[in-house]
Amino acid sequence: MKFSVLMSIYCKESPRHFDRAMQSVWDGQTIKPNEIVLVEDGVLTDELYQSIKKWKEELGDIFKVISLEKNAGIGNAKKIGVEKCTNELIAVMDTDDISLPDRFKKQLVIFETKDIDVCGAWVGEFESDETKVISYRKVPEQHSAIVRFAKNRNPVNHPSAMYKRKSVLNAGNYAKHKRTSEDYNLFVKLILGGAKFYNIQEPLVNMRTGNGQMDRRGGLKNAILEAVVQKEFYKMGFLNLYELFRNVVVGFIIRLLPKTLLKIVFKMIRKL
Repeated sequence: MKFSVLMSIYCKESPRHFDRAMQSVWDGQTIKPNEIVLVEDGVLTDELYQSIKKWKEELGDIFKVISLEKNAGIGNAKKIGVEKCTNELIAVMDTDDISLPDRFKKQLVIFETKDIDVCGAWVGEFESDETKVISYRKVPEQHSAIVRFAKNRNPVNHPSAMYKRKSVLNAGNYAKHKRTSEDYNLFVKLILGGAKFYNIQEPLVNMRTGNGQMDRRGGLKNAILEAVVQKEFYKMGFLNLYELFRNVVVGFIIRLLPKTLLKIVFKMIRKL
Protein backbone atom coordinates (compact mmCIF):
# COMPACT_ATOMS: atom_id res chain seq x y z
CA MET A 1 0.00 0.00 0.00
CA LYS A 2 1.32 3.43 -0.93
CA PHE A 3 1.46 6.08 1.78
CA SER A 4 2.74 9.59 2.46
CA VAL A 5 4.49 10.97 5.51
CA LEU A 6 3.29 14.43 6.58
CA MET A 7 5.58 16.78 8.54
CA SER A 8 5.59 20.50 9.33
CA ILE A 9 8.50 22.54 10.59
CA TYR A 10 9.05 26.07 11.92
CA CYS A 11 12.02 28.27 12.75
CA LYS A 12 12.58 27.09 16.33
CA GLU A 13 13.13 23.46 15.38
CA SER A 14 16.59 21.96 15.83
CA PRO A 15 18.34 20.88 12.59
CA ARG A 16 19.85 17.96 14.49
CA HIS A 17 16.45 16.79 15.70
CA PHE A 18 14.99 17.21 12.21
CA ASP A 19 17.79 15.11 10.69
CA ARG A 20 17.18 12.37 13.26
CA ALA A 21 13.44 12.43 12.55
CA MET A 22 14.10 12.12 8.80
CA GLN A 23 16.53 9.28 9.35
CA SER A 24 13.87 7.46 11.37
CA VAL A 25 11.20 7.71 8.64
CA TRP A 26 13.55 6.89 5.78
CA ASP A 27 16.90 5.27 6.58
CA GLY A 28 15.63 3.29 9.55
CA GLN A 29 12.25 2.04 8.29
CA THR A 30 11.63 -1.53 7.14
CA ILE A 31 9.00 -0.13 4.74
CA LYS A 32 9.75 3.29 3.31
CA PRO A 33 7.12 5.92 2.37
CA ASN A 34 6.33 6.69 -1.27
CA GLU A 35 6.21 10.39 -0.46
CA ILE A 36 7.33 12.74 2.31
CA VAL A 37 5.54 16.10 2.43
CA LEU A 38 7.23 18.78 4.53
CA VAL A 39 5.42 22.06 5.14
CA GLU A 40 7.78 24.94 6.01
CA ASP A 41 5.63 27.01 8.36
CA GLY A 42 7.12 30.45 7.74
CA VAL A 43 10.72 31.56 7.32
CA LEU A 44 13.28 29.10 8.73
CA THR A 45 16.89 29.36 9.85
CA ASP A 46 19.77 28.91 7.42
CA GLU A 47 20.74 25.71 9.23
CA LEU A 48 17.26 24.22 8.71
CA TYR A 49 17.25 25.21 5.04
CA GLN A 50 20.61 23.47 4.62
CA SER A 51 19.31 20.30 6.25
CA ILE A 52 16.16 20.34 4.12
CA LYS A 53 18.26 20.88 0.99
CA LYS A 54 20.41 17.88 1.88
CA TRP A 55 17.38 15.62 2.17
CA LYS A 56 15.89 17.01 -1.04
CA GLU A 57 19.09 16.15 -2.89
CA GLU A 58 19.07 12.64 -1.43
CA LEU A 59 15.38 11.79 -1.91
CA GLY A 60 14.50 13.79 -5.03
CA ASP A 61 10.82 13.75 -5.99
CA ILE A 62 9.92 11.61 -2.98
CA PHE A 63 10.57 14.64 -0.77
CA LYS A 64 8.03 17.38 -1.47
CA VAL A 65 8.58 20.74 0.26
CA ILE A 66 5.74 23.25 0.65
CA SER A 67 6.88 26.73 1.72
CA LEU A 68 4.56 29.16 3.52
CA GLU A 69 5.66 32.81 3.50
CA LYS A 70 4.42 33.46 7.04
CA ASN A 71 4.00 31.26 10.09
CA ALA A 72 0.40 30.09 9.91
CA GLY A 73 0.36 27.77 12.92
CA ILE A 74 0.48 24.03 13.11
CA GLY A 75 -3.22 23.53 12.33
CA ASN A 76 -3.04 25.40 9.05
CA ALA A 77 0.32 23.85 8.14
CA LYS A 78 -1.04 20.35 8.65
CA LYS A 79 -4.24 21.24 6.77
CA ILE A 80 -2.24 22.37 3.74
CA GLY A 81 -0.03 19.31 4.03
CA VAL A 82 -2.98 16.90 3.93
CA GLU A 83 -4.25 18.63 0.80
CA LYS A 84 -0.82 18.32 -0.86
CA CYS A 85 -0.36 14.62 -0.08
CA THR A 86 -1.04 12.41 -3.11
CA ASN A 87 -1.56 9.04 -1.39
CA GLU A 88 -4.70 7.86 0.38
CA LEU A 89 -2.81 6.83 3.53
CA ILE A 90 -0.95 9.53 5.45
CA ALA A 91 1.39 8.98 8.40
CA VAL A 92 1.91 11.96 10.69
CA MET A 93 5.43 12.67 11.90
CA ASP A 94 6.75 15.43 14.17
CA THR A 95 10.12 16.88 13.18
CA ASP A 96 11.69 16.25 16.59
CA ASP A 97 10.41 12.73 17.22
CA ILE A 98 11.68 9.29 16.23
CA SER A 99 9.65 6.62 14.44
CA LEU A 100 10.69 3.10 15.42
CA PRO A 101 11.90 0.83 12.55
CA ASP A 102 8.70 -1.23 12.10
CA ARG A 103 6.23 1.62 12.62
CA PHE A 104 4.92 1.86 9.07
CA LYS A 105 5.03 -1.90 8.50
CA LYS A 106 2.84 -2.56 11.53
CA GLN A 107 0.38 0.21 10.73
CA LEU A 108 0.01 -0.90 7.12
CA VAL A 109 -0.87 -4.41 8.32
CA ILE A 110 -3.71 -2.92 10.38
CA PHE A 111 -5.10 -1.06 7.38
CA GLU A 112 -4.87 -4.21 5.29
CA THR A 113 -6.71 -6.36 7.83
CA LYS A 114 -9.17 -3.98 9.54
CA ASP A 115 -11.86 -1.61 8.32
CA ILE A 116 -10.57 1.55 9.99
CA ASP A 117 -9.86 5.17 9.18
CA VAL A 118 -7.28 6.06 11.84
CA CYS A 119 -4.51 3.93 13.35
CA GLY A 120 -2.41 5.18 16.23
CA ALA A 121 -0.08 3.57 18.76
CA TRP A 122 1.55 4.07 22.12
CA VAL A 123 4.52 6.43 22.23
CA GLY A 124 7.58 6.46 24.45
CA GLU A 125 8.86 9.69 26.01
CA PHE A 126 12.53 10.53 26.53
CA GLU A 127 14.40 13.65 27.65
CA SER A 128 17.79 13.76 25.90
CA ASP A 129 18.89 10.17 25.32
CA GLU A 130 16.51 8.41 22.93
CA THR A 131 17.59 5.02 24.27
CA LYS A 132 16.30 5.91 27.74
CA VAL A 133 12.51 6.02 27.63
CA ILE A 134 11.16 7.44 30.88
CA SER A 135 7.42 6.92 30.33
CA TYR A 136 4.80 5.76 27.85
CA ARG A 137 1.64 7.39 26.57
CA LYS A 138 -0.80 4.50 26.46
CA VAL A 139 -4.13 4.75 24.67
CA PRO A 140 -7.01 2.23 24.30
CA GLU A 141 -7.02 -0.33 21.51
CA GLN A 142 -10.58 -0.76 20.25
CA HIS A 143 -12.89 1.86 18.73
CA SER A 144 -15.56 1.89 21.47
CA ALA A 145 -12.95 2.35 24.22
CA ILE A 146 -11.20 5.03 22.15
CA VAL A 147 -14.44 7.02 21.86
CA ARG A 148 -15.00 6.82 25.64
CA PHE A 149 -11.40 7.87 26.26
CA ALA A 150 -11.87 10.87 23.95
CA LYS A 151 -14.46 12.25 26.36
CA ASN A 152 -11.59 13.03 28.74
CA ARG A 153 -8.36 13.12 26.76
CA ASN A 154 -6.94 13.01 23.26
CA PRO A 155 -7.61 9.40 22.18
CA VAL A 156 -4.74 9.08 19.67
CA ASN A 157 -1.09 10.00 20.05
CA HIS A 158 -0.95 12.34 17.09
CA PRO A 159 2.76 11.80 16.23
CA SER A 160 1.95 8.09 15.82
CA ALA A 161 -1.18 8.54 13.69
CA MET A 162 -1.72 7.09 10.24
CA TYR A 163 -5.06 7.91 8.63
CA LYS A 164 -7.05 7.87 5.42
CA ARG A 165 -6.77 11.18 3.58
CA LYS A 166 -10.35 11.01 2.31
CA SER A 167 -11.73 10.51 5.83
CA VAL A 168 -9.81 13.52 7.14
CA LEU A 169 -10.97 15.72 4.26
CA ASN A 170 -14.57 14.56 4.71
CA ALA A 171 -14.37 15.51 8.41
CA GLY A 172 -13.24 19.02 7.49
CA ASN A 173 -9.48 18.51 7.80
CA TYR A 174 -7.42 20.24 10.50
CA ALA A 175 -8.95 23.50 11.67
CA LYS A 176 -7.16 26.36 9.91
CA HIS A 177 -7.22 28.67 12.93
CA LYS A 178 -5.97 26.08 15.42
CA ARG A 179 -2.54 26.60 16.98
CA THR A 180 -3.21 24.19 19.85
CA SER A 181 -5.21 20.96 20.16
CA GLU A 182 -5.56 20.81 16.36
CA ASP A 183 -5.13 17.03 16.51
CA TYR A 184 -7.68 16.48 19.29
CA ASN A 185 -10.16 18.66 17.39
CA LEU A 186 -9.64 16.63 14.23
CA PHE A 187 -10.09 13.30 16.00
CA VAL A 188 -13.34 14.43 17.61
CA LYS A 189 -14.64 15.57 14.21
CA LEU A 190 -13.69 12.18 12.78
CA ILE A 191 -15.50 10.36 15.60
CA LEU A 192 -18.62 12.46 15.09
CA GLY A 193 -18.42 11.74 11.36
CA GLY A 194 -18.42 7.99 11.91
CA ALA A 195 -14.72 7.24 11.35
CA LYS A 196 -13.36 4.03 12.89
CA PHE A 197 -10.27 4.07 15.12
CA TYR A 198 -7.67 1.55 16.26
CA ASN A 199 -4.57 1.94 18.46
CA ILE A 200 -1.71 -0.55 18.30
CA GLN A 201 -0.82 -1.65 21.81
CA GLU A 202 2.90 -1.00 21.68
CA PRO A 203 5.10 2.09 21.22
CA LEU A 204 5.90 2.91 17.58
CA VAL A 205 7.25 6.45 18.13
CA ASN A 206 9.58 7.98 20.70
CA MET A 207 8.90 11.62 21.65
CA ARG A 208 11.17 14.26 23.14
CA THR A 209 10.00 15.68 26.45
CA GLY A 210 11.37 17.82 29.29
CA ASN A 211 10.70 21.00 31.25
CA GLY A 212 9.70 22.83 28.08
CA GLN A 213 6.84 20.41 27.67
CA MET A 214 5.70 21.12 31.22
CA ASP A 215 5.56 24.81 30.28
CA ARG A 216 3.23 23.92 27.40
CA ARG A 217 1.02 21.82 29.67
CA GLY A 218 0.78 23.93 32.82
CA GLY A 219 -0.23 27.44 33.82
CA LEU A 220 -3.36 29.59 33.72
CA LYS A 221 -3.05 30.31 30.00
CA ASN A 222 -3.05 26.61 29.11
CA ALA A 223 -5.90 25.94 31.52
CA ILE A 224 -8.00 28.60 29.76
CA LEU A 225 -7.06 27.25 26.32
CA GLU A 226 -8.08 23.76 27.43
CA ALA A 227 -11.41 25.10 28.71
CA VAL A 228 -12.03 26.71 25.30
CA VAL A 229 -11.32 23.37 23.60
CA GLN A 230 -13.77 21.57 25.89
CA LYS A 231 -16.42 24.22 25.25
CA GLU A 232 -15.99 23.66 21.50
CA PHE A 233 -16.53 19.93 21.98
CA TYR A 234 -19.72 20.70 23.91
CA LYS A 235 -20.98 22.93 21.10
CA MET A 236 -20.16 20.19 18.58
CA GLY A 237 -22.38 17.81 20.56
CA PHE A 238 -19.53 15.53 21.61
CA LEU A 239 -19.72 16.36 25.33
CA ASN A 240 -22.76 16.82 27.53
CA LEU A 241 -22.94 19.58 30.14
CA TYR A 242 -21.71 17.37 32.97
CA GLU A 243 -18.72 16.18 30.92
CA LEU A 244 -17.86 19.76 30.01
CA PHE A 245 -17.98 20.90 33.65
CA ARG A 246 -15.94 17.90 34.84
CA ASN A 247 -13.22 18.34 32.22
CA VAL A 248 -12.86 22.08 32.78
CA VAL A 249 -12.65 21.77 36.57
CA VAL A 250 -10.18 18.89 36.47
CA GLY A 251 -8.16 20.65 33.77
CA PHE A 252 -7.83 23.82 35.84
CA ILE A 253 -6.81 21.91 38.98
CA ILE A 254 -4.11 19.93 37.16
CA ARG A 255 -2.69 22.72 35.02
CA LEU A 256 -2.33 25.13 37.94
CA LEU A 257 -0.15 22.70 39.90
CA PRO A 258 3.55 23.52 40.42
CA LYS A 259 5.78 22.06 37.69
CA THR A 260 7.18 19.32 39.91
CA LEU A 261 3.72 18.09 40.88
CA LEU A 262 2.44 18.56 37.32
CA LYS A 263 5.16 16.25 36.02
CA ILE A 264 4.24 13.60 38.59
CA VAL A 265 0.53 13.87 37.78
CA PHE A 266 1.11 13.48 34.04
CA LYS A 267 3.27 10.41 34.68
CA MET A 268 0.47 8.94 36.80
CA ILE A 269 -2.10 9.71 34.08
CA ARG A 270 0.06 7.86 31.54
CA LYS A 271 -0.31 4.69 33.63
CA LEU A 272 -4.13 4.80 33.78
